[in-house]
Amino acid sequence: MRRFLERLYAAGSALAAFCLASIALVMLAQAGMRELGMLLRGADDIVSWLCAASAFFALASTFRHGELVRVGLLIDRLAPQRRRHAEILALGAAVLVTGYILWAAASFVYESWKFEEVAQGLIQIPIWIPQMSFVLGALLFFVAVLDEFVVLLADGTPAYRRAEAAHRSGMNLTEAP
Repeated sequence: MRRFLERLYAAGSALAAFCLASIALVMLAQAGMRELGMLLRGADDIVSWLCAASAFFALASTFRHGELVRVGLLIDRLAPQRRRHAEILALGAAVLVTGYILWAAASFVYESWKFEEVAQGLIQIPIWIPQMSFVLGALLFFVAVLDEFVVLLADGTPAYRRAEAAHRSGMNLTEAP
């Protein structure tokens, strides 16, 4: 199961990187076409959708690498047993919040699909298609937070804590256990 989850998080990161590279390609194509006196219609729409997708797809991996803002300033100062309880409480709350975000995103996109909403920009496509990156990214983030919560409940060390320790020691993140 661990291998599957790691691959899932890596796939989210790869999708985020693909979206960023696609943004660069669209912008370069737009600039090049402008020099040739041509117009790349809908480039702004495409770039905005890719920008949002890259942010959502990267959430899970970013969280697991300890790069998201957390309550560490408070929790790190607690004694080990109190820290564990506070961390369980914080991650439990995060599971609830990310679960709600996932539900709200899925409901939102379902409504777009149900009412056959179309994008309002130059590219007239069903808006649920680019909105799906929100749902998939929220799903990946929810799974990552739930994963860390379960690891912590099982007396394991969450990946974000291992990544923070690696940062502090100057270790390369690829070497982190």
